[in-house]
Amino acid sequence: MSHRSILTTAGVLLFLLAITSLAVGAGDLGFPALLSGELSVDQLQLLFVSRFPRTFAVLLAGAGLAVAGLIMQMLSSNRFVEPSTVGVTESASLGMLAITLLAPATPVFGKMLVAAGFGLLGAGLFMAILARLKLHSGLLVPLVGLILAGIIGAGAQFIAYRFDLMQSLGALMLGDFSMVLAGRYELLWIALGLVALAILFADRFTLAGMGRDVAVGLGLSYGQTVFIGLVLVSLVSAVTMVSVGAIPFVGLVVPNLVSMAVGDNGRKTVPYVALGGAGLVCLCDIIGRVVRAPYEIPVGTTMGVVGAVIFLALLFGRRTAHG
Repeated sequence: MSHRSILTTAGVLLFLLAITSLAVGAGDLGFPALLSGELSVDQLQLLFVSRFPRTFAVLLAGAGLAVAGLIMQMLSSNRFVEPSTVGVTESASLGMLAITLLAPATPVFGKMLVAAGFGLLGAGLFMAILARLKLHSGLLVPLVGLILAGIIGAGAQFIAYRFDLMQSLGALMLGDFSMVLAGRYELLWIALGLVALAILFADRFTLAGMGRDVAVGLGLSYGQTVFIGLVLVSLVSAVTMVSVGAIPFVGLVVPNLVSMAVGDNGRKTVPYVALGGAGLVCLCDIIGRVVRAPYEIPVGTTMGVVGAVIFLALLFGRRTAHG
């Protein structure tokens, strides 16, 4: 299949998932009424106040997190890293705790910027550690990231416990779209702009992933490119956490699946990764709403299970391919 046909197929599948997301839920809004357009006043209110915002939030969060994972993988030259495995997500949660304690009246956008700043520090620390250790093993890099994430996460938990914010921290670290309504998700549209920037800088991120010497030799401003990439990753992680909470594995499994299907061309890969991330999170959100209907399982839980299964399949599949 050509790239255009694959992209078209992915778009159609994503559209079908979005329609399903609009129709599924505790409220009475099924496929026949949705497709015919014969909706009551209450159903229209449900559609515009809850279902549309939730579906948009799901798609935007999934696309942004998947692209953020791709950027981290490009910059670190490792297929087994994403924001939630290198300390970026934990650093952002630490920033949220800090601003909640020091300036609780700060607007949501301000809290997002603080969380992004802390996330940037965490991402920069991870990259600095990699540069110092000069690791070559594909498995040691994510191991270092997990250790760093564990240390930062432990610090955040200590602070949360000390100031009675464990419930708030738990909400930050478990993605859930059940509370998304009109007026409470709009920050996620920032993720769409960040995806566009990722497409613009994709070639530079690919060159930066080849190492400082190669990138500089090809005329690339290595430090500036890495900084831009880490800023994009931090902003996506922060805006997602502030809006719906952390969602694991999206940035880990989607870029790997896309790489297996269409290759590693950075500029061409980003749209596929965005569509794949949006589709996977949407699918997991639908599963969470259907399994225990009319109750819900948070998308962070369903994504954790589905993502872990996909990741193990990818890991064992690569081991088998290499003998």
